[in-house]
Amino acid sequence: MTQTAVPRHAANGHVILSHGMESGPNATKVARLAALAESLGCSAQRVDDVGIVDPQHRLQRLLPLIDAAPRPRVLMGSSLGAYVSGRASLLREVDALFLLAPPVHLPPPHAALSLRAPRIVIVHGWRDELIAAGDVFDLAANTRAALHLVDADHRLGEAMDVIEREFASLLAGLERAAA
Repeated sequence: MTQTAVPRHAANGHVILSHGMESGPNATKVARLAALAESLGCSAQRVDDVGIVDPQHRLQRLLPLIDAAPRPRVLMGSSLGAYVSGRASLLREVDALFLLAPPVHLPPPHAALSLRAPRIVIVHGWRDELIAAGDVFDLAANTRAALHLVDADHRLGEAMDVIEREFASLLAGLERAAA
């Protein structure tokens, strides 16, 4: 795992970023969102799960990072990282989730995705070739998440401006709530 020193407190929050299956901690989305979080006064920690495709294994690696993180805690995940972040939110108290292209259904024995956090934001592509927008809409409706459907495929490359704007808005909302 990428070992970023975890501060005892984070002025505006601590963000743990989890990448997708065919990605890594230095991929464009994760790197840009980590930099954005830090520019807004949050600490950021990028998980390195390169080569780990088993969601349960990733989850077991993520839970201790959440336990060690200062509050408020934000989990950001992309694709498989979104699934793992969502599952972690059921097992640990987190203050916010920011999910990109979350897989709602994985093959058995993996449970369908559910989420729990006071603030949840999902960004998903209408043209996602792996995960149906309707499934993500249902997930958002069932968890009262803010859902942003964009004209993009699974990689969401065309949507970085929307992703960064919504991520900044989520973090700003945490700062206002803490004040």
